[in-house]
Amino acid sequence: MATLLYRLGRFSFRRRRLTLAAWVLLLALFALGASTLSKPTTGAFSIPGTESSQAMEVLAERFGAGSDAASAKVVFTAADPMTAKSLADAVAELKQAPQVAAVADPVFSEDKRTAYATVTYTVPAADVTTESRDALLAVEAGAGVGVEFSGEVTRNAEASHLAEGLGIAVAALVLMITFGSMVAAGLPLLTALIGVGLGMLGIQIATGFFDLSSSTSALATMLGLAVGIDYALFVISRYRHEITRTDDPEEAAGRAVGTAGSAVVFAGLTVIIALAALAVTGIPFLTAMGLAAAATVAIAVLVTLSLVPAVIGFAGRRILPRGARRVTGTPFGERWARGVLKHRVLAVVLPLAVIATVALPALDLRLALPDDSTAAVGSTQRKAYDQLAAGFGAGSNGPLIIVVDAGAAAAAQKAIVGLDDVVMVTPPATDPSGTTAMLTVIPASAPTSEATQQLVHDIRGLGIASLAVTGATAVNIDVSDKLSAALVPYLAIVVGLAFLLLMLVFRSVLVPIKATLGFLLSVAASFGALVAVFQNGHLAGLLGVETTGPIVSVMPIFLIGILFGLAMDYEVFLVTRTREEFVHGAAPDDAIVSGMRHGARVVTAAALIMMSVFAGFILADDTIIKSLGFALAFGVAVDAFLVRMTIVPAVLSLLGRSAWWLPRWLDRALPNVDVEGEALSRRRELAGV
Repeated sequence: MATLLYRLGRFSFRRRRLTLAAWVLLLALFALGASTLSKPTTGAFSIPGTESSQAMEVLAERFGAGSDAASAKVVFTAADPMTAKSLADAVAELKQAPQVAAVADPVFSEDKRTAYATVTYTVPAADVTTESRDALLAVEAGAGVGVEFSGEVTRNAEASHLAEGLGIAVAALVLMITFGSMVAAGLPLLTALIGVGLGMLGIQIATGFFDLSSSTSALATMLGLAVGIDYALFVISRYRHEITRTDDPEEAAGRAVGTAGSAVVFAGLTVIIALAALAVTGIPFLTAMGLAAAATVAIAVLVTLSLVPAVIGFAGRRILPRGARRVTGTPFGERWARGVLKHRVLAVVLPLAVIATVALPALDLRLALPDDSTAAVGSTQRKAYDQLAAGFGAGSNGPLIIVVDAGAAAAAQKAIVGLDDVVMVTPPATDPSGTTAMLTVIPASAPTSEATQQLVHDIRGLGIASLAVTGATAVNIDVSDKLSAALVPYLAIVVGLAFLLLMLVFRSVLVPIKATLGFLLSVAASFGALVAVFQNGHLAGLLGVETTGPIVSVMPIFLIGILFGLAMDYEVFLVTRTREEFVHGAAPDDAIVSGMRHGARVVTAAALIMMSVFAGFILADDTIIKSLGFALAFGVAVDAFLVRMTIVPAVLSLLGRSAWWLPRWLDRALPNVDVEGEALSRRRELAGV
């Protein structure tokens, strides 16, 4: 592999104008495709085959209620009691709005000071136009009557780019400090932005063929920026090292891509495997998000291997800082490594104690999907949610729909009324054929509460054969249950594939095991911090978290997949250099010190960049993105500084030569991918370089 990438690096450097033109042309083609094919994303979560989804299909077939038709609630509030006549003009205006199929008559609270009307559309939420959304939000109800709106239709799909901008600004500062050169600092940013641009345009094209979650672009942007900058950082750092060993810049570019580029390939593969493996969960929206993010990471790898050496060629000697050849003192990485090895037992025990303490809140982890209760304070969705809860009770925001055979409807109603946490059960409504009945259950508790989840399970446990529970709340509960069930097999597949990949890279059994156990420590710490802030509310105000509650159900599986890939990045970049020194004859501890001397500074910069990019997303309004950004930033900090740069060298030192043990039969069976670039070393020796 090293030889192949060496040739690619030299070609891209030598034919840099052609390489740059090819990427620019590709960017233009993607932009053209996106402008032609893109469609709105969706914020809905559903899983085909679950009880709630199947019941939705029955409703569509028997009652003519589109299972995927969009809807919204318009909430009216006033200081004085309202009447249907006082809201007639507003309801008439709603009926005239584009794409509206029907508007239900307003429902009033007991004191008549709160009312709501349900608006049903002719199309799914993804197909509701901006014109229709604007017409809905423009509805007014006269003096003294407040109007707020809730539902997926009301959410603007356009995302703020403040988070990306902040992350890029911090990344630029870190790169400037690391490289000491404006040109060198700018190159990783430039190539990463090109890669992310291609990824985002590709996602826009994909919306023309698939229904993608509204969080898909943000997740892909977050990962694309982080890995794109980091991968370019590693190759450029290696180039600056190689240029001191040869007067031929093209040769230096080839060596940089052949060595650091090999590590980038395998680091990228671990991230891609972790994201693409989300497909095994069988959850469509999760699969789409994972594949979109994996494609963006793959683009980042390709950009690093071909475009980075090309832009290095354009930069020339300006990529080196003034006085670059004056090296004084002992590098930070070497000082850190010697300190860790001197106190190697303490370097294992102390970080473990810190991680265990931080991870403790994870024992109280509660999961649920987001609703309007998690919307930003002050938003119309949050106001509507709070007003409905105040006027009709918390459960009014999450009614349950019961689908049952008409003959069993009366018995079902009587049984459900007797359950805990039930405020009301509407009389059954039958379909035109008289065979199927529908009931609406209003819980006493909020949609994401444990009591409502238990109520859904209790209704399903009544033993009425034809009964099914659906509605947005039931759908969300089914999604959460399916996600929890998918977590263990997903983790087994990701860890298993990555273990084989790492064994191939490191030619060792114990190093991949150590890498995997270290990842579990990082995940545990991330979960603990996530629960402490977003569920329990500690430091929530400091981080701008306005609403606390259950953690978003998709978070564990996303966090495990993404953190695993990123953790393996640092493992590959640090430990491959250690193995390179070891196979060239260095003693185990000397190899560790040498690997840290060359890699610690760059890995520190890479971790700070990833942390800054992820932390920038804490400013996002979307609950999934905000909490994922925080968890990833925290997880990267723990993994890079406590696990990879402290625990890993200490454990490698304790293991000694046995760390690199591999059974002979397995060594013969595994292909030699030459990540360390031994073929390039032999090439230099033969050339007398």
